[in-house]
Amino acid sequence: MRRETNVRQRAGRNAQTGSLPTASARPRKAFGALAIVIGAAFGLAACDPTITQHGTQFHEGDLQQVQPGMTQEQVRMNLGTPSTTAVVGDGQAYYYISSTQSQSAFFLPEEEDRKVLAVYFTNIGTVDHVANYGLKDGKVFDYVSRTTPAPGGNEDGIIKQLFRNLGTRQIFGE
Repeated sequence: MRRETNVRQRAGRNAQTGSLPTASARPRKAFGALAIVIGAAFGLAACDPTITQHGTQFHEGDLQQVQPGMTQEQVRMNLGTPSTTAVVGDGQAYYYISSTQSQSAFFLPEEEDRKVLAVYFTNIGTVDHVANYGLKDGKVFDYVSRTTPAPGGNEDGIIKQLFRNLGTRQIFGE
């Protein structure tokens, strides 16, 4: 009897009924394997980072068109409206800012690259020189800030400002 059971199991027969596996068991196994393969593909796709670019994106040809001596209007015609402007020394400066961020799944976005193209003008409004800054240059430009500095650069809180003179002055005369 024992030998007969072993022979049946080796032959792929069901040990209890002696019959071959049903046709419905084969598709279930194939479907299970297919589900695992699809799940693994979606799992790997979720790890692929999403790349987002913000700001003005330039080509090398665009940057080479800006030459010393050009007017502010000519620079705006070639490069577009600047992200921000500033008064620097006697003249002005246009800043064109772009950044590239990547985000994987549910993690916070991480800045991969930042480029700042600075076009400096003379006091008569012509291009003096052009500078190109990046993350590696260590130039920090906080172009989106959610804080308002206190007047006079004093960073004390409101409570400290209200009570800082307590005890230093007398209320009634000297």
